Amino acid sequence: MRYDLIVIGSGPSGQKGAIAAAKLGKRVAIVERGLRDLGGVCLHTGTIPSKTMREAIMHLSGYRQRDVYGEQYRKKRTITMEALRRKLSQVTQHELDVVQDQLERNGVDVYEGNCRFTSPHEVEVTGVDGVSTIEGENILVATGTRPARPDNIPFDGRIVFDSDELLSLDHIPRSMIVVGGGVIGIEYAIMFATLGVHVTVVDGRERLLDFCDREIVDTLLYHARSLGMVFRLGEDVIGIDRLGNDRAVVHLESGKRLIGDSVLYTVGRVGDTDTLNLEAAGLEPDERGRLWCNEHHQTWVSHIYGVGDVVGFPALASVSMEQGRRAVCHAFGQPFEACAEMPYGLFTIPEISMIGRSEEQLTRDHEPYEVGIARFREISRGQILGDQTGMLKLLFHRETRKILGIHCLGETATEIIHIGQAVMSFGGKIDYFRDTVFNYPTMAECYKVAAFDGFNKLSFDVLGEFRMPANEFSGDDSSSESASSTLAIADVKN
Repeated sequence: MRYDLIVIGSGPSGQKGAIAAAKLGKRVAIVERGLRDLGGVCLHTGTIPSKTMREAIMHLSGYRQRDVYGEQYRKKRTITMEALRRKLSQVTQHELDVVQDQLERNGVDVYEGNCRFTSPHEVEVTGVDGVSTIEGENILVATGTRPARPDNIPFDGRIVFDSDELLSLDHIPRSMIVVGGGVIGIEYAIMFATLGVHVTVVDGRERLLDFCDREIVDTLLYHARSLGMVFRLGEDVIGIDRLGNDRAVVHLESGKRLIGDSVLYTVGRVGDTDTLNLEAAGLEPDERGRLWCNEHHQTWVSHIYGVGDVVGFPALASVSMEQGRRAVCHAFGQPFEACAEMPYGLFTIPEISMIGRSEEQLTRDHEPYEVGIARFREISRGQILGDQTGMLKLLFHRETRKILGIHCLGETATEIIHIGQAVMSFGGKIDYFRDTVFNYPTMAECYKVAAFDGFNKLSFDVLGEFRMPANEFSGDDSSSESASSTLAIADVKN
């Protein structure tokens, strides 16, 4: 069989790439190990399961209203792993049906089985119906990643486990040592700490989540410690041993020993490429099984593209979808206008989301910037939701007032960020948030409060009147004087 495009892997990047090619009138095939595996890691062991579990924890633990009801709500319920998984099967099945329906409606042929290259243009699929060979003018590798499992770690799926095995635990442990403080490790660590599990995070780095705004991360870790979490940073793990039938001991290079009921090992992920026979296609993965790609997601074999987690950072489902579409458009000579800035979302408790540059990056770039901050405890909707730690930061140019970055921590942060993303994409200024009317009470009001806070930090004259640039409100200079007086009288904070 000959195809215009063969897609290996049906996660977000492969699925969206296949559908994009089909809509261009191309003949498309997608290969997945099993029909029940459609949707990839994202649907079955990664994004969807972990976020579904997170929502179950938030609900069953009474987290959102803990300041109102204290421990009473939690003590009324016995939370089990079965209860946390109850919603998971329903969500997974629904999303699986959606994926299958989309592929079928767009005429994408689905091959079930293990896939390997036999030449740069041919792949062999071994499934329940035997072996078949298909040929593609272009090939999209979207196989994703799997948890790294070093040989010296005694994984058993019960006491010592990775992030995939965690979903199958038969009970919630009393204590957990999380080895690895990356996104996956921190997300799961805070989830279980919210359930009352005694959690210790071990990481060899001195600073966690260093791609995020430092103040945001510091606030997150402060909240985590308030849940009883312990962080052992700058500590390398040299070994893990079983201690009897129900405990484990983690040995640190410093000589310390940590003992817990369970160990979650989340140190890195590796590209799921070891069975693809990449050498037959002229490709060679790096030491972690990932593929190198250029800005168009081409590998060094020009008709073979790599998308999604298999190409490395940022390994986000949202970004992977766009990578799949971008690669397909390039392969078939179609224009693709990518968004200049991509948002990032971390589903910790509370959530983190960001777009644009951070304060550290702006400082390094010698950019004259200012910061406007809104804290959720100052917002009526924040009080209603019970969020006392959340915050929104607007970073903007001191002279042009153009928005340079937005960083958010708190309830619905991954939703809130998109308002700022829209304004940034049109080159907007913080003036937009100052002058726009937002529904009340809403979390969107944070943008207005943060904008006012930012204006307060700009230059004031000796009378305390805001120096608004001329011609800001209309076509003549007199308007700026009027606006200045108005702002001087108003409490521009709120």
